[in-house]
Amino acid sequence: MTGTSELIDPRTGRVRGTAPLSRGPEVAAAVADARAALPGWSGLTPKERARRLDRLAGLVEEHAQRYAARERAGTGKPEAEAAGEVEQVADLFRFYATAARTRTAPAAGQLVPGHESWVRWEPVGVVGVIVPWNYPLLMAAWRCAPALAAGNTVVAKPAETTPDSLELLAAHAAEALGADVLRCVPGDRDTGRLLVAADVDMVAFTGSGPAGADVTARAGIRRTSLELGGNAPALVLPDAPRDTYDALADAVTYNAGQSCAAPARVITLAENYEEVVAGLAKALGARRAGQDFGPLNNADQAARYDALVAASAAGRSIAAEPAPAAGEEHGHWRAARLLADLPDDDPAVTEEVFGPLLTVQRAEDLAGALARANGVPQALAASVWTTDLDRGLALAGRLDAGEAWVNCHLVQTAELPHGGRGASGHGTDLSTLALQEYQRPKTVTVRLTRGLDAL
Repeated sequence: MTGTSELIDPRTGRVRGTAPLSRGPEVAAAVADARAALPGWSGLTPKERARRLDRLAGLVEEHAQRYAARERAGTGKPEAEAAGEVEQVADLFRFYATAARTRTAPAAGQLVPGHESWVRWEPVGVVGVIVPWNYPLLMAAWRCAPALAAGNTVVAKPAETTPDSLELLAAHAAEALGADVLRCVPGDRDTGRLLVAADVDMVAFTGSGPAGADVTARAGIRRTSLELGGNAPALVLPDAPRDTYDALADAVTYNAGQSCAAPARVITLAENYEEVVAGLAKALGARRAGQDFGPLNNADQAARYDALVAASAAGRSIAAEPAPAAGEEHGHWRAARLLADLPDDDPAVTEEVFGPLLTVQRAEDLAGALARANGVPQALAASVWTTDLDRGLALAGRLDAGEAWVNCHLVQTAELPHGGRGASGHGTDLSTLALQEYQRPKTVTVRLTRGLDAL
């Protein structure tokens, strides 16, 4: 190891410990060990891989309090959020334990006269996984669980500020899956670049757009799976359900708004604009930082958030009262905020803010609302709020997003795929479709020596 980095508690701004910075020798050794473990892991029957993944899920459940404590130390999440995400992680590994025994393949049989063909799904090999700081354990599970279920071995790098829970997961994986099937290399951005440049067969990355572009350039012709953030619109129509404002306020303050799929840009019709501004301002005002949601993760993110708010030309900026817990006033706490009366090219509209903030824009008609919704480069998630379900479903179908909700937001489960378009990246997380991210098809064709007529 070459040095260490300080770990900061985002709730207090104080140093809470240190973490090693993995460099070339450590990254190369982890990748070599994962490659050595690959034949044994990929050679297991799907039934045996499933049994071991189920055991890992059991260990996560057994040590749920330890995982939650580590998540809270690095992110400042409220206890309920951390506990719920650990539960989701156990569910994901259990889901993919079952999915490991499924098979989806193109047609097979005598597709060419006198020949029998079929398709084998084979693991890609060693997968380098790089995960962000907003959901350190959950995003690791989103990437690692399907990769492992597909028969790959994994070397995972956590974010520099949140290595805690992934290190524990790797330790439990060694116990449940076998040595070196899942390795963790803690470190900084240089560590991530070293992992991309190492002898890995694929890179799965979740993070910012610029970082994703850098990963793609460094990966070359190797396969990449990229989830690069979002800037989700929420179309609020005049007939939206009564709970719309509270539901959006809950969604944008969950994890302090540091969710790629969180609602960010509320778009409504001119006739309903002032009502929406007032309703959202009231709902956001009832959510208190330090009480209902946690802090921003780190000093860089807090500075970026502050700069975007300061640069906004919004005519109205309405903030709730911050309420950090006792002794935590020096952490990265930010109040829930609403920005209204802003131009279409405002930086708070065009860029992913990644914080507890909603912008509100008006449109003259539904066509204009859709144009604004689809008018940013990111295309990860979106929602529509209306009691006219026919209209809601029609609008959801026209939104440029990989995931769209009607009268809800951030509702996700292991069975449903999640992925972006455009500047939000490419690839699929969650569902059995994610297995194909980490597998390669091989067609095998055999010339038959005797046809059915010869039998």
